[in-house]
Amino acid sequence: MSKIEVKNVYKIFGDNPSKVLPMVQDGATKEDILEKTGHTVGLDNVSIKIEEGETFVCMGLSGSGKSTLIRHINRLIDPTAGEVLVEGTNVMELNQKNLIEFRRHKMSMVFQRFGLFPHKTVIQNVGYGLEVQGKDLNERNKIAMEKIEAVGLAGFEHQYPNQLSGGMQQRVGLARALATNTDIMLMDEAFSALDPIIRSDMQKQLIDLQAELKKTILFISHDLDESLRLGDHIGILNHGRLVQVGSPIDIIMNPADDYVAAFVKDVNRAKVIKAKIIMLTPEKFKSRKEKNSNTIKVNEDSFLDEFLPQVCLTPAIVEVVDKSGNIKGYITEKELSVALTKSKSDILTKSKT
Repeated sequence: MSKIEVKNVYKIFGDNPSKVLPMVQDGATKEDILEKTGHTVGLDNVSIKIEEGETFVCMGLSGSGKSTLIRHINRLIDPTAGEVLVEGTNVMELNQKNLIEFRRHKMSMVFQRFGLFPHKTVIQNVGYGLEVQGKDLNERNKIAMEKIEAVGLAGFEHQYPNQLSGGMQQRVGLARALATNTDIMLMDEAFSALDPIIRSDMQKQLIDLQAELKKTILFISHDLDESLRLGDHIGILNHGRLVQVGSPIDIIMNPADDYVAAFVKDVNRAKVIKAKIIMLTPEKFKSRKEKNSNTIKVNEDSFLDEFLPQVCLTPAIVEVVDKSGNIKGYITEKELSVALTKSKSDILTKSKT
C-alpha cells in the first residue's frame, strides 16, 4: 500500500464546479472551460502514488496546479471529485475533530515564505507544533534544540526571525517540520525564495537529512534542476493535467511530450545522474581488466558533477561505496562518457556490460 495515493482528483474553482465537471471529464481544455463557464480548472484527473520514505517532486510552471495538489493532501482544499488516501485512510471522510488530529500528528508543512511567528524566538517557533500537540515546555525545548542542531542553527535558538537571513529562516521552518516527528512532510516551493547559493545549500541539507530520516516527502517546485536533484520520482503537471511521472533519469531520457522535452533539453546530466546508476558491478569491472591504478572513492548516491572534476584532473577509476564503505561497483571514463552523451537505454546497457 502506498503511503499517499491521489486517485482521479479533479479540482474546479468557481460558483458551480459540479456542473462544469462533466465538461472537463469529456476532455474540454482549461482554456475552453474558463472561456465558456468562467470556472478555472485546477486539477484534471490527477492520480499519483507516493511510497513510504521517498521524495516525490511535483513540478510545473505557474498555474499548472502543483500547489493546488499539495493542499489536497492535508485537506486544506477539498476536491471536486476523486479521493485522497493517506496510509489507506480517505482524508475526505475525516470529521473536523479527526482532521485536526490528522494534521497535527500525520504530516507537517514547510512554506515558501517561511511562515514563522515574528514575535517568537527560533526555539519557540521550532517547538510550536509540539506545543499544539500538547507537549510540556521541557520536552518541546529538548526536541526543538535537537532539530535546531540538525539544521545547523545551534547558537541562534534565542534569536528572532528578523535577526536571521532568509536561508536561516528557512532552516527554522525545516526544523519546525522535523520537530513534530511526522512521517510525511509537505514542502510547497520551500526553497524558491532563497538566493541560488543558499538554495543549493538547503537542497543538500534536505538530501542529507532525508538519507538519515527517510521521511515521505511531497516537494513542490517550478525548478527542473531542483526537482531532478531532490526527487526519487517526479510528476510534471501542465494546465492541471499530469503529463509524466518517472525517475529523474526517465524524465531526462524519455520525455513524454513536447512540454516535458522543452523542460529537459538544456539539463546538465551530470547534476542528476547518480554514481550507482552507471557503475559496473565488481564482477563486470574485473572482467574488463582495467590497468589504471589510481582510484577515488565516492558514495553511491553522489551525483556525477560532485566528482567529475576530480576524475578529469587526475584520471582514475571511481570506486563506488555505500555509507559503510563497502564497495558496490566501479566507474571508468567509458561509463562517464556514455552517461553524459548517450540515451537512457545506452546508459543502462553499458552499465551491464
